[in-house]
Amino acid sequence: MAILLGDVGGTNARLALARNGAIDGETLTRFRGDDFASFDDVVRRFLQEQDQPRISSVCIAVAGPVSGGRASMTNRDWVMTEDGLARLTDADQVRLINDLTALGYSTPALSGDGLSVLRAAPETRARNGQALVVGLGTGFNVCAVRALPGGAITAMEAEEGHTHLPANIHLRLADMLGARAALAFTSTEETFAGRGLSRFHAARTGAAAIRSEEIARAAEAGDAEAVATYDVFAELVGLLCRELALRFMPLEGLFLAGSVGRSIADRIALFEAGFLAEPYMRHIPDNTPIYLIRDDMAALHGCLAALS
Repeated sequence: MAILLGDVGGTNARLALARNGAIDGETLTRFRGDDFASFDDVVRRFLQEQDQPRISSVCIAVAGPVSGGRASMTNRDWVMTEDGLARLTDADQVRLINDLTALGYSTPALSGDGLSVLRAAPETRARNGQALVVGLGTGFNVCAVRALPGGAITAMEAEEGHTHLPANIHLRLADMLGARAALAFTSTEETFAGRGLSRFHAARTGAAAIRSEEIARAAEAGDAEAVATYDVFAELVGLLCRELALRFMPLEGLFLAGSVGRSIADRIALFEAGFLAEPYMRHIPDNTPIYLIRDDMAALHGCLAALS
């Protein structure tokens, strides 16, 4: 008997099996989404490659909204349902969760090379059992985590990326880019996901838009415009996380995740300038440690935790 776990993003889907309460690393397989018409086809291929194991439970983390046992991906036209996966795998238990929810469930187990401390907070600070995962990558979302009596946690669903951009950040963009150009940055996701970085770079430089990955490579190579874009962007992310810290009060830690999040980690001083920019209620960000999730299997570990 095995548990089927999945982490399905806009570009890749990663599947693995868990047995006896642990993920079998040898089964971890990555599939390019463009090679498959549906997620069901991915599951069929994976189970075939694993010699058709008997599946008792399934938990899949999806980069998109999940409701009523149905998930629709934000950046791919795949739709998956718990009932459909139950029929496909003959599993007794199937759960679909948002990918940030999966990362939320993974936070208690993150340690060692899988987690970096970007900003420490005083050990003597007040604690409240609350944490927050902030995912900045192909999309943008958050997951609030709450410790429960007895040591368990709950990870709460959200669609923070589709909220309106905070007014202070919009005003900052208008000052830098002009009021007309700033109108293009309306939602949090359109500003802070990878495509937001791409559009911000194009608006700031007047050059043609390029992918965020290309901007990252150019910055690493010392391109002055790319470096400047990332420097300003890191401060803007800090401003956003200040708003999120007041909204969710994650005194156990704010966890950055995703490719854009990893690039911000190299500019933590600029992030901190935004994070601590406002004197009002500053004791909350002051007492919030900042971490970076580096474990590529964190969402899979979170899926396993979500089934327990």
